[in-house]
Amino acid sequence: MTLNDPMNILALDTCTESCSAALLYKGEVFECIEMTQRGHSELILGMMDNVFSQAGVSISAVDALAFGRGPGSFTGVRVAVGVAQGIAFARDIPVIPISSLAAVAQGAADELDIDHLAVAMDARMGEIYCASYRRENGLVKLVDHERVCPPQDFSAASGLYSSLLWSGIGTGWREYDAILRECFINHLAQVSTEHYPRGRAIIKLAKVEAEAGRLLPAEQAVPVYLRNNVAKKKGEQ
Repeated sequence: MTLNDPMNILALDTCTESCSAALLYKGEVFECIEMTQRGHSELILGMMDNVFSQAGVSISAVDALAFGRGPGSFTGVRVAVGVAQGIAFARDIPVIPISSLAAVAQGAADELDIDHLAVAMDARMGEIYCASYRRENGLVKLVDHERVCPPQDFSAASGLYSSLLWSGIGTGWREYDAILRECFINHLAQVSTEHYPRGRAIIKLAKVEAEAGRLLPAEQAVPVYLRNNVAKKKGEQ
């Protein structure tokens, strides 16, 4: 690969019940998605083989590995980080951690053609993972901060964004619809709940990181749980 060649990126996400793999190869994206409640570690390896088969290449063609670094299921996030590290170490390639919330936002922005997204993922135990994003030049940008909190603590972004209408995106809006609608009263354009992190969205975000040179060595692939006490998530394993 020369400096002018596009980077071939393998992406994977196992942070939620949507297990996803995607491959950017010579500018084309190949993707595989399956919904599952368990068995992510076994499933993701076969899905990666699937996207390599679609592209007609092997893992040797991969220049970087992007992965959903969380937040999400404690076990699922660990699987994503572990698989990413294992492949990156074995192939001596860099990694690109991508927020699961940002991947949800990017996928929804592309699918629904919307610019202002209030993403809430169900975090169990009466809480949500949440953050707000604004799409600029096709890419979502974080406008507040990622956090885990009770749904009643998530509201429309303030300051420069206080007059905007937001699209409620993600499974948190399905689980806590009435509470979140009340929190966003007079600031809600629509609600769309069935959105998960997808390999295709991770590829889109990772491509920007790669072009900017923001690549990390395998040992710096770390999970982001948001919850300080990850042991609380035993029920999600």
